[in-house]
Amino acid sequence: MRWREVRTPLTIAALCAAMTGAADARPARCFTTDEGSFQCDFRTTDRDGSFEITAPGKPTYILTISEKDIAFGFVNLGSRNTPLPGRYLRSKTERGCWVNDTTSAKICAY
Repeated sequence: MRWREVRTPLTIAALCAAMTGAADARPARCFTTDEGSFQCDFRTTDRDGSFEITAPGKPTYILTISEKDIAFGFVNLGSRNTPLPGRYLRSKTERGCWVNDTTSAKICAY
């Protein structure tokens, strides 16, 4: 098989993967204890509800669901994800919010 025959399907697959990730992002209103309220992009990262929120000039916040209504948090300040302490529990009164069980910090996306 020649490179040209392989390159076209690989290019199409790469473009589809890039478009799928971009299509998943949607504008949202976000709040974090450290950053306050701000406009953000909300993107699911897994079928279990894991997500990330991004905004210009703000860190990227990532919540990875470990089980129903429990997640672990990470913050990206540039080149790597740094784990946040404790667990994040989904708020029972604000369904768009997750509250840290160690620090009481909140991450919300509406």
